[in-house]
Amino acid sequence: MNSANDRFGNQEIGYLLQRIEDFPGVVILASNLKDNIDDAFTRRFQSIVEFRMPGAEERYKLWKQSFSEKLPLDSDMDLWTIAEKYELSGGVMMNVVRKATLRAVTGQQTTITKRELEEAIRQELQKEGIILN
Repeated sequence: MNSANDRFGNQEIGYLLQRIEDFPGVVILASNLKDNIDDAFTRRFQSIVEFRMPGAEERYKLWKQSFSEKLPLDSDMDLWTIAEKYELSGGVMMNVVRKATLRAVTGQQTTITKRELEEAIRQELQKEGIILN
């Protein structure tokens, strides 16, 4: 152990492992950082389900289902182009939708524009360390 942070981290892992082992039901854990999961956890897993990133067709379907009828997309919006251009997970897509919707509502707009959607995508990708030109 190199530091107090390491000791604290190991205590947290130990506590969580004990809680999981003592829990009488089914425990479901989710992470998008598989490489950061401690080996002590993976030894106790009965099943690991991996979800691949959605392809363009799947992203298109997700985009189509993600927006409210109360705040429709602007007429210039081409969701197929957005789906092809940006490789996003479903969770990131939902964050984008929330961000773009909030931006439109606070701007008192009646639609979500392509500019707002792409700005929300840019911000979400930036959180993941991906910078768009």
